[in-house]
This record gives sequence, structure tokens and C-alpha cells, in this order.
Amino acid sequence: MGSGFWWVKILVVGFLSIFLLIFGVEVLIGAYDLKHPQLFLMFFFSGSFTILVSLVGITYPFFQVYAFFKREPDPQENDG
Repeated sequence: MGSGFWWVKILVVGFLSIFLLIFGVEVLIGAYDLKHPQLFLMFFFSGSFTILVSLVGITYPFFQVYAFFKREPDPQENDG
């Protein structure tokens, strides 16, 4: 935790989640332009699910970075 690859992974997950959030909101808004009720339900629930997944993906990096900065330094780590 804290290596360069870890930070890249956290940033990629965060940016992809933000993209999914924007995409989900656009799908949800676009669902209201549909005339067929079954298509509306399909797009509405798929947009809502995409937003839910993206919110989980946004909170994951937040809590990972918070835990990284909040952890106590390990005394045995410096006894090289």
C-alpha cells in the first residue's frame, strides 16, 4: 500500500467511476424522452444501477487514501 502502482490503481478506479457517474446520469435523463414504458423502465433501472456502481467506485479510493494517511507508523518497519 502506498507504492506507485497502488496510486495509479486508485486514480484509474476514481476516474472510471466519475465517467460512469456522468454516463449513468445521461442515461437516466435520456430515459425520460422515451415513449415506450418498457424501454423507459429498462433505461431508468440501468441508469440507476450504473450510478450506484459508480458511487461505490468513488467511495473506494476515498476510504483507501484515508486509511493510508490515517494509519500508524509501524515501529518494526524502520528496524532494517
